[in-house]
Parts: sequence; C-alpha cells; structure tokens
Amino acid sequence: MPVLFLIIIGAAAGFIATRVMDLKTDLITTVVIGMFGALIGGLVLRFLLMLTGAAAGFVGAILGAMLLIWAWKAVTGRK
Repeated sequence: MPVLFLIIIGAAAGFIATRVMDLKTDLITTVVIGMFGALIGGLVLRFLLMLTGAAAGFVGAILGAMLLIWAWKAVTGRK
C-alpha cells in the first residue's frame, strides 16, 4: 500500500509541479519527478525541522496556547 500511495502522491505532485514550471512530460516522467520531488522535499523539511526543532516547538506552543485562549473566550463569552 505505501508504494501505491507514493505513486499516487508522486503523480499529483509531479502533475502540479510540471504545470507550474511549464514543462511538458509524459505520465511516467511526471510520476518520477513527483516521487523524487517528494523525497527531496521531505528530506529538506526534516532537516529544517531538526535545525529549528526547539524554536518550532516554542512557536507551536504559543499558537496552541492562543488557540486555547480563543476557544475558552468563545465558550465562556468573556473578552
């Protein structure tokens, strides 16, 4: 199932990327571009999250707290 999922996501990502970059390719090339693009993008994203892990966690904590405060105000009617 993961291979089928990778092919489907790769096809979609490759299709969008080739259209945005105005590149005319066949179906196989589009899927391959999408799969390798997903691999490269995933590695880059993981690397950036590793470098900024603590800072990203702190920003996430602030955003989570703000969401909780908003929900609390919405439920209680306080301002």
